[in-house]
Amino acid sequence: MIDMGIADLHVHSIYSFDGTASIPQILERACEAGLDIIAITDHDSIRGALQAAELAPRYDVQVLPGIEISTAEGHLLGLSISSLVPAGLSLIETVGCVGELGGFCVAPHPTAAWMGKSALSAYSIREALRDRDTARILIGIETYNATVMDRACNEAARILAERSDIAQTGSSDAHVIGAIGLGATFFPGYTVDDLVAALWNGTTQVRRQPEWGPAHILGSWAAGYLKSKAAGLRPALAQ
Repeated sequence: MIDMGIADLHVHSIYSFDGTASIPQILERACEAGLDIIAITDHDSIRGALQAAELAPRYDVQVLPGIEISTAEGHLLGLSISSLVPAGLSLIETVGCVGELGGFCVAPHPTAAWMGKSALSAYSIREALRDRDTARILIGIETYNATVMDRACNEAARILAERSDIAQTGSSDAHVIGAIGLGATFFPGYTVDDLVAALWNGTTQVRRQPEWGPAHILGSWAAGYLKSKAAGLRPALAQ
């Protein structure tokens, strides 16, 4: 039997405008949830990811630093990078920037359309993958997002990934502590290198936990946001 690692590649901290948890809280929860790898992917900010990478050895969890980048065509996860990527570029330009930094990309919650969610369209993803250089860096599509409120987008993402012959990932898109690990990605091995190889080879598997309904998602977020604000946890959000 092949040993399988587990990763949550889409988690937000207080360094996102809509995140509610500190980096130590996230790392502690990731360890409790049995995750081998966690990616901090704050909106257009790298600060939390770099802090997590520094603190990770204390929590026995590997951190894949990243950003949820606002491209001109929708959000994109840039992973395994340690520098900020400019917002507002085209999808292909953004993927190129991530590649120059030595990272790779995953398209999160494609086609999601709840409350103005800025998601890449299936058309944008398919067109980007036609470019050989882009396809070397954009190596995964998030086909299960545990806390997205547009449930239909998960099925649409799965169909898109299968038709595009690209790796599938599961993630929590956690904005609160309790959501971390609700969606995750299984891969052969345990290290970041093993994960990247599995994405390249299309051998990742999606783990689905019980989904939260919209009321649970919004209620948990509101409570967490107010608590973090009252505790003075919210940082200035530049970078």
